[in-house]
Amino acid sequence: MPLVIPEGLVVGVSGFRGRVGDPLTPELVCLLATAFGAFVKRSRDPLNDLPVDILLGRDTRTSGPVLSRAVSAGLVSVGCNVVNLGIVSTPTLMLAVENSDALGGIAVTASHNPAEWNALKLAAPEGTFLDAETMSKFLEFALSEDPPRTPSDELGAVTTDDGASARHLEAVLELPQLNLPALRSRAFKVALDCVRGAGATIMPQLLEALGCEVVGINMEMDGLFPRDPEPTAENLTELADFVRREGADIGLAVDPDVDRLSLVNENGAPIGEDLTLALASAVVLRRTPGIVVTNLSTSAIVEDVARAHAGELVRSSVGEINVARRMQLEGAVVGGEGNGGVILPNLHHTRDAPVAAALVLQHLVDEETSLSAAVGKWPAYTIVKKKISFPREALSEGYAELERQLESDGVDSADGARFCWEARRTWLHVRPSGTEPVVRLIAEAPERSEAEELIERSEEILAMVVR
Repeated sequence: MPLVIPEGLVVGVSGFRGRVGDPLTPELVCLLATAFGAFVKRSRDPLNDLPVDILLGRDTRTSGPVLSRAVSAGLVSVGCNVVNLGIVSTPTLMLAVENSDALGGIAVTASHNPAEWNALKLAAPEGTFLDAETMSKFLEFALSEDPPRTPSDELGAVTTDDGASARHLEAVLELPQLNLPALRSRAFKVALDCVRGAGATIMPQLLEALGCEVVGINMEMDGLFPRDPEPTAENLTELADFVRREGADIGLAVDPDVDRLSLVNENGAPIGEDLTLALASAVVLRRTPGIVVTNLSTSAIVEDVARAHAGELVRSSVGEINVARRMQLEGAVVGGEGNGGVILPNLHHTRDAPVAAALVLQHLVDEETSLSAAVGKWPAYTIVKKKISFPREALSEGYAELERQLESDGVDSADGARFCWEARRTWLHVRPSGTEPVVRLIAEAPERSEAEELIERSEEILAMVVR
């Protein structure tokens, strides 16, 4: 019978996530993988009768082994070959898909979500997540079709590939933006927090190859996250203390699947995730001026950096694949999101924490300075976020009322509504959640009080709309 989406399963552009056991069971995962394998086979060139390879990787969550086996079973049952990379970062998997003849990939990871969650993230042949159009087609297929299983003599095979992380590491070291002799001469002392996720497969090896002395915490790959695994400033107190205690030049924190990077300066102060993209962009733009793409909810600091290096900032809808697609359209030289995700297109169109780490260290070499000094030369901004209940059917009226009362310099309606006040270097982004009847309010201003007042005023306006 066709797939049935159970209550509680979160369906997004990149895939499916939920609490393990309910609703995310091995049986459901097997059905999802079965549908994906059949969909990939049906979508390929009809003249292509070569075996279909799907690459599989996972993070370190304790549910990873059983769910990965369920994925393999589903894919093999419809005649797909599975190449199992084992525990790898998500960007490692994506790069491997792009550089192979595989027709897709599946990452078993819930990224920064708590340990009791897991997810399937679906990759296209070019090594990016499925875009909205392809995901919609896949859902339509999965919910209406019951793919026939193949007979025993046509079942797929399962093989392993233990070299994907090493190939990813070599690709980063070959980036033209890096000055390896200068980096190795600087000999940074780096405090690294891998939150007991997949980061230990590549981050310490990369940093050592860049000439760094690496001291680490939470390097075990057992999935027993010692804290909230999202690498936000408030979750990095242990790393901040570790930086001070070790006298490190910089602290680096990654999320469990290693696509986001957060920074702690040499004084033990977390500096915010938006600075990761800003500093990485400076390195790229200094060498190749061009377009930077980021989403509508990312800090103005990225725009400041782009302007200072003769670059241009272009904003996209929120979501990694939306940023990646806009980068491809614009021919961007760098991009990413304000959550610590950096995309370097001359390697691949995927958020990549190893790339981000190398570029941030290169920036400190270029500037011949510390992280605190490198950040201190730029304007300081504060972002405030709030989530409020709001009916989806009233969104258009809500946006119109905000536009009427807030009197901004302009409105970008590509993803919700983004209002900006250029002279004040202040903005507000209002966008609906894709999974619940709420809207997210994100405001940024030079002073926290300004951002908080803007959030409060917007909340009052929206409340009047539904009164």
